Amino acid sequence: MKEVELYTDGACSGNPGPGGWAFILRCLKTGKELQKADGMAETTNNQMELMAVIRGLETLKEPCQVTLFADSTYVGQGLTQWMANWKRNNWTRKVKGRPQELKNAALWKRLDELTQTHRLTFTHVKGHAGHIENERCDELAVAACQRFMKR
Repeated sequence: MKEVELYTDGACSGNPGPGGWAFILRCLKTGKELQKADGMAETTNNQMELMAVIRGLETLKEPCQVTLFADSTYVGQGLTQWMANWKRNNWTRKVKGRPQELKNAALWKRLDELTQTHRLTFTHVKGHAGHIENERCDELAVAACQRFMKR
């Protein structure tokens, strides 16, 4: 199984507001690297963080061992702690003891589908702390966000 590293970040100006996502995908065997970014006119930071991971995983043409590097605790905790319960509870979560529709459920469902194809390991990186790939993803996501800002 091919081993790859996936670095991701999302950005948003306002929450909600215009947003951008970016990823860097690197094959460990060949060293080949792909960078992509895009955005939306009206979105949230969490949605852009999820889109970065989704678009990166969707780029892979075969099942891979993926080490995901992201500064989003929302994505990290969702993948490692919350998703199993959300699935078990039909993509809902309890609020004051009552089931409530999960925010960003469609994105989490898509991410769940992708994690069934790939073996994913999440690694949290501190944002804006000099991590080269995280800083580059931030630059790309912010630039993508700016393309959607009204002038």
